[in-house]
Amino acid sequence: MTGVPRLLGVNAVDHPGGAEVGLLRLAQRLTARGWEITLTSPEAGPLARSGYDWARLDVGGLGAGEGARAVASWPRARRLARMHDIVYLNSTVCGRLLPALRGHRAVLHVHDVVDRVPRHWHRADLVLADSQAVADRLEGLDPKVVYCPVELDPEQRPAPWPAAGPEGQTGPVIGYVGRIEPRKGVADLVAAAPAIHAGAPGSRVVLIGDDPYDADPGYLAQVRESTTVEHLPWVPDAQSVMRHMSVLVAPSHQEPFGTVLSEAMAVGVPVVATRVGGLGEVVEDGVTGVLVEPGDPQAIASAVLRVLDQRDRLGGRAREAARRFGADAYSDRVEALLRPLLSGNLDAASGA
Repeated sequence: MTGVPRLLGVNAVDHPGGAEVGLLRLAQRLTARGWEITLTSPEAGPLARSGYDWARLDVGGLGAGEGARAVASWPRARRLARMHDIVYLNSTVCGRLLPALRGHRAVLHVHDVVDRVPRHWHRADLVLADSQAVADRLEGLDPKVVYCPVELDPEQRPAPWPAAGPEGQTGPVIGYVGRIEPRKGVADLVAAAPAIHAGAPGSRVVLIGDDPYDADPGYLAQVRESTTVEHLPWVPDAQSVMRHMSVLVAPSHQEPFGTVLSEAMAVGVPVVATRVGGLGEVVEDGVTGVLVEPGDPQAIASAVLRVLDQRDRLGGRAREAARRFGADAYSDRVEALLRPLLSGNLDAASGA
């Protein structure tokens, strides 16, 4: 190893989602601490233009037979690994490269609640998990829970929605930010909208997001057809516009962590979320927001109205609670786990 630690961050996609944004936030801080960072992705998309050295590396997608593309990339992955001290596999899909990385220090970062642990994941020198809910499904891997990084002081940006709703509403904005697909439970918030409007006259329900992976085009069309909500496409730096919301709702049916919740909390916006996955690790019920059971529009509406009545108190506590997810503290946690790998001290990295 040279005096400058070199990390190869492997991504499965070109356009940053939650996992990739988290790695970019980590890379920014590691670079400031003297690390050299190279990112990979299948094609020269936004990640290639993010300001770091970049290399093409295809690990395949989620469709049938996609793993063959990763196997075809094994020789290139080995060549890239030889030029770096640590290979950071930034998703379970990227974990397909582990069989090719024998003899190289490899980190597997698991961002999803998984149903099984493939045998080759045991080849990782270090396994990171976004939440305890994720870690609990990684039997035999000794995962380290690091959560997800958020910026505590994002830029100020104007709200992307009109000053008044389609019927002249100028009341509180109840927001959703994220992918619009069945797993996210967005239709439950749409179904809750009439009760929210009735309990908070003049209120608006604004949904920001799309279905970038075409998970269920019919579901997206159904949401867009609703006349009780306002739908906007995805906006860059979504956290910067969350401060214009009165409440953020995450009605998910499954969620490993819920970065949007901690992002909203960081700008003083209280939240309503479902009791699934890692969301309960982010939201303290009755303190920083309200938790409800998934798939219950009436419970969502009641929780939103309850939060609106206590917005200032809950928002202040939410901002304070979000500090533990700040990107600086996150980078401290992750770097402390990476450093032992540089010297070959795997017992220290695993916490033994």
